[in-house]
Amino acid sequence: MSKTRKHVENLSKLNAKDMYNGDFFLTWEKSDDEIKAVFEVAQALRDLRERNISTKIFDSGLGISIFRDNSTRTRFSFASACNLLGLEVSDLDEGKSQIAHGETVRETANMISFMADVIGIRDDMYIGKGNAYMHEVVDAVAQGHEDGVLEQKPTLVNLQCDIDHPTQAMADCLHLIDHFGGIENLKGKKIAMSWAYSPSYGKPLSVPQGIIGLMTRMGMEVVLAHPEGYEVMPEVEQVAMENAKKSGGSFKRVNNMAEAFQDADIVYPKSWASFAAMEKRTDLYGKGDFDGIKALEKELLAENAKHKDWECTEELMKTTKDGKALYMHCLPADISGVSCKEGEVAASVFDRYRNPLYKEASFKPYIIAAMIFLAKVKNPAAKLEELEKAAVQRWNQD
Repeated sequence: MSKTRKHVENLSKLNAKDMYNGDFFLTWEKSDDEIKAVFEVAQALRDLRERNISTKIFDSGLGISIFRDNSTRTRFSFASACNLLGLEVSDLDEGKSQIAHGETVRETANMISFMADVIGIRDDMYIGKGNAYMHEVVDAVAQGHEDGVLEQKPTLVNLQCDIDHPTQAMADCLHLIDHFGGIENLKGKKIAMSWAYSPSYGKPLSVPQGIIGLMTRMGMEVVLAHPEGYEVMPEVEQVAMENAKKSGGSFKRVNNMAEAFQDADIVYPKSWASFAAMEKRTDLYGKGDFDGIKALEKELLAENAKHKDWECTEELMKTTKDGKALYMHCLPADISGVSCKEGEVAASVFDRYRNPLYKEASFKPYIIAAMIFLAKVKNPAAKLEELEKAAVQRWNQD
C-alpha cells in the first residue's frame, strides 16, 4: 500500500466537511478531525510529489499574497503551495497600490479577487489588528460573492497574525509527527516553549502562542517559559489549559529556562515581546506618537539585555531527555557569535540541528497546500485517489 493510500484511508475516517469553502484563521477554531485532516492531506501531497506525480487541481487561477511584515520561509511556502496545486501567485505590494490613496479594505479585497482562489495574509505587527484585518477581508469578499461581483469567494489562509501562526505551528507539529513516527507518539512528550534573548525587540507573540495552542491538543506536556514581564495573551494561555485538560496532556508556565529544559523531549527557544509591550506599541502607532515608539524601543531593548543568560546552550541541552532533545525554531534564529554577538542559541547547538531545522521548515508548503486543498475540494479523499491513479508526471525525467 502506498503512503498516499494510507493517508487517504485515514482521511476518509475524519469529519472535515466543514472545511470546504472555508477559511483558516486560528488552529483552536478547528476541530481535532479538521486538524488531523490537514496533516493527512499534507503528507499525501508530499508523497505524491516525491513520486513525481502531479498534484494540480487547478488549470488556472490566482493565489494572492499580502505580506505586511517581512518573510522568507512563509512567503515562499505560500508560493510553493499555490504552484503545487496549479495556481499562480501575485503579491499585493500595498505601497504600489491605491491603498496609499485611501482605497478601503473592502474595495481592495474585491478588486484583487476577480480570479483569485486563495488569499494568504501575514499581518502580525500590532495587537488587535492582524486577525481583525483578515476577517475584514473575508467579510468583504464574501459579500462580493453574495452580490454577484465575484464568481467565487477566495479562501483565506492566515500566514501569521497577531494571535496565531497556524501554518508554522502545524508545520512544526507535522515535523514532530514525522520525527517521532506518528501523531499517537506525541502524547506524553515534553516540549519547552521558551523565551530566549535577542538583541532586537518587538518580535510577534504568535509563534509561542501558536505552539502552546496546538501542542496541548496532542496530549503533550507543554511548558511555557519566560522571564517575568514577557507574558503572552492570557486568553491564549486559557486555550492551552483547556486543550491540555481535554487531551490528557498538561500545560504550565514557569519563569526559569533551566526548569523548562529539564528532561524535555523538544525545546523551542525563541524571542518575543511581551503582550503588554505589544499593546503599548499598537497604541503609540495608533496615535502617531513616533517619539513614544522610539522611547519604547529603547526601553524594551534595555529590558531584553537583562536576560542575556536566556540562551539555548550546550549545557542546557545536556539536561534534556537523554541529552538529546529535538531543537526547533521557526527561523531565522539569532545565533550567538554568528548573526549577533549574543542571541537565542549557541552556534554549536544550531549547527548540530541545522538539517532537522531545514526539514522542519520543509513541511510548511505542504501544510498550506493542504489547507487550500480542503477548502477547495468537496471530496478530498476521492481527489487524492484520482491524482494517484492518474499518475500524471510532474516533470519528464527521461
